[in-house]
Amino acid sequence: MAEVDYATLKKGGFMRQKQKNRFSLRLAVVGGALTAENLKKIAEVAEKYGDGHVHLTSRQGVEIPFIRLEQIDEVKEALAEGGCQPGVCGPRVRTVTACQGSEVCPSGNIDTYAIAKELNDRYFGKELPHKFKFGVTGCQNNCLKAEENDVGIKGAMKIQWKQEDCISCGLCAKVCRTDAITSTDHGIDIDFEKCNYCGRCVKSCPTDAWDASPAYLVSFGGTFGNGIFKGEELVPLITDQEQLFRVTDAAIGFFAKYANAGERFRGTIDRVGKEKLKEALNRAYAGVENQK
Repeated sequence: MAEVDYATLKKGGFMRQKQKNRFSLRLAVVGGALTAENLKKIAEVAEKYGDGHVHLTSRQGVEIPFIRLEQIDEVKEALAEGGCQPGVCGPRVRTVTACQGSEVCPSGNIDTYAIAKELNDRYFGKELPHKFKFGVTGCQNNCLKAEENDVGIKGAMKIQWKQEDCISCGLCAKVCRTDAITSTDHGIDIDFEKCNYCGRCVKSCPTDAWDASPAYLVSFGGTFGNGIFKGEELVPLITDQEQLFRVTDAAIGFFAKYANAGERFRGTIDRVGKEKLKEALNRAYAGVENQK
């Protein structure tokens, strides 16, 4: 009997269970989105090849447990018929998570699924010294807990007040949760040192007295496992997607270049130095060079 290559199986999403020759299959899910066709096929495979149930992971993934070793190829073929494919485990870029974002949620500032899909297309499965996680959340409500990820992306709104359209109702000042807006005799004053770019002022305004555009707040080095660390924002507000992906390229490149085997991004930042990472990120932010 041929020796089982468990490392290769794990790389392809088949995680060894405590039960002999049984595997839990992790599926590739981008931004928590699955079609009805996907779900039907997953249910069918779980019934036929598993024990009739699936597990929903903490990172919006789907796992089908109790797959038999000898049926792994059949399972992959069956899932492909429903547009599903295995995910990945181990030291590589993992599933990209996302909330529903501006396409569904009234609070959302960015199209989170579009960003998650682009991140997935660029990085999913990329070999690295350790696992690497992206999370995309649509606004400051932070449903996806962006700062728990190696790189977290939070939807923001770049704002500019239009005095000529303002009726001085004061509603924007009332809804501002950081006290960045103050009503005055001439309209409003904005303290951008306090502003967190949440966009509540824009969405509450009855006269559209704001110029506003989607933007991104990005955090780096978050972990939420054996060690817990809140990711830090190391670059200013990002104002377009090209700039965003230059910065994510730089983060991945820094990790690939400097990390030791088995070391999370947080550990690399602490060992190599936050200032060295900030230098790489700010060069990418400014478009000085494209770091991949």
